[in-house]
Amino acid sequence: MTLHTAGHRRGVVAAPHHAAAQAGRDIIADGGNALEAMIAMAASIAAVYPHMNHIGGDGFWLVREPSGRVRALMGAGPAGARATPAFYREAGHDFIPPRGPLAALTVPGAIGAWMLALDGAKANRGKIPLSVLLESAIKSAREGYTVTRSQAALTKDKFDELKDVPGFAGAFLADGMPPEAGTTLTQKKLAETFDHLSRAGLEDFYRGDVAREIAADLERINSPVTRDDLRNYRAPVREPLSVTLGAGTIYNTPPPTQGLASLMILALFERLRVREAENFDFVHGIVEATKRAFRVRDKFVTDPKHIEGDIKRFLAPAFFDRETQAIDGKKAAKWPSTWSEGDTIWMGAADSSGLAVSYIQSIYWEFGSGCVLPATGILMQNRGASFSLEKGAANPLEPGRLPIHTLNPALATLKDGRIIAYGTMGGDGQPQTQAMIFARHVLFGQPLDQAIDAPRWLLGRTWGSSHTNLRLENRFEEGLVDRLMSAGHDIDVLSEGYSDTMGHAGAVVVHPDGSLEGAHDPRADAGAFGV
Repeated sequence: MTLHTAGHRRGVVAAPHHAAAQAGRDIIADGGNALEAMIAMAASIAAVYPHMNHIGGDGFWLVREPSGRVRALMGAGPAGARATPAFYREAGHDFIPPRGPLAALTVPGAIGAWMLALDGAKANRGKIPLSVLLESAIKSAREGYTVTRSQAALTKDKFDELKDVPGFAGAFLADGMPPEAGTTLTQKKLAETFDHLSRAGLEDFYRGDVAREIAADLERINSPVTRDDLRNYRAPVREPLSVTLGAGTIYNTPPPTQGLASLMILALFERLRVREAENFDFVHGIVEATKRAFRVRDKFVTDPKHIEGDIKRFLAPAFFDRETQAIDGKKAAKWPSTWSEGDTIWMGAADSSGLAVSYIQSIYWEFGSGCVLPATGILMQNRGASFSLEKGAANPLEPGRLPIHTLNPALATLKDGRIIAYGTMGGDGQPQTQAMIFARHVLFGQPLDQAIDAPRWLLGRTWGSSHTNLRLENRFEEGLVDRLMSAGHDIDVLSEGYSDTMGHAGAVVVHPDGSLEGAHDPRADAGAFGV
């Protein structure tokens, strides 16, 4: 059942885990704003949902301020100073290992973006101390959290490739074996790290005692990330990408994220003039728009320092008009395989001032690199495994380069006065699920909880899968599936009606009358609460 809450006046939050959502609600109830609530949620989710995210990963924020300004806080960490193709070739690798110390090759950027969010919270009259914002995370990590169904299943599935990775067994196994759902685990070193940061400040993560311990542990396991890499890292604030549709303006994060693709899909779909949801034209239209958008993404999205020309040229009306002409309304275009997968969480928060936050945080694959640093309890991401060691590659490995990110939080300001922050986890599925939810709720008027609950599809890859065909949950009508197959779509109907493969989506809405609404996915261990 979709978790849905509405009619609130002070604030609303949505998260894929009820404990994280509760942490955010408590901050709102204590007089905090949406940014403060999200910092508490971002910390809490690392403590209770560690297979999906951690503070050794990256994170991106879209923040709509009460003034109407939208900003992107870009917590993407670059490759370490020692991360060169020669470093990996000398270690006997033709590609970057997806697990272990050599997969932990990028600076964790999430905390850097938290620092920007904390500054933004204070600028919006936030007064909640950092110690209070981190309180829920500290308690869950120290006293224990309950292993969810998804954590138990993914630990079993990835046991052989993770069990011998430094630090993994001690943090996430029970007596050397995958824990069952319902087992209580702790992250005591993570609790100590959060407790220290609550007193020393978040900057300590990069330039203080925590940074020193992180660097020492990374050196011991032969990661290419150095103390100087941490010391020199600062997350930037960027102008978001945006597109104006008939319903309003949609925003997403710029490169190195795939936010460009998310905007392109909706802009192309609008031009197809589909009249209603849940029919062939609806599914086929979004799928074909996705193919056009992903071709651009795969060719041009990379570290923004290495993009030639203005990426906004792909958001111009004339470009959309040409791309729309290339879409056949009756026949599926041929589809190549794509590069994206990943494990992620999306969360949203909004308050009575009109401050709205769309946030996404990730360690790339489930459990990231698998490396848990002993002094700090930090689980390091493996985002850098997306780099190539080949010369001339679109995403080549080099020190200081940002990896490509599937992460992309979405936000929209509508002409009817609503503000919507929305998003999902799920690799290639993120732009597609965003399009489904926006189209169903905004364009076709479905209630928010119904739009999130409705059956979904996925073209391409997501976490834990190498499939690139079009997969559908089994709740679509048989006649629709037959028609899609007749149009040339390579279809796989999944056995589940609600599949984790389709990601964990959510949204929060600020209505023109000041009331607040939130909902999160029945596919997750979710929470949506308001005050």
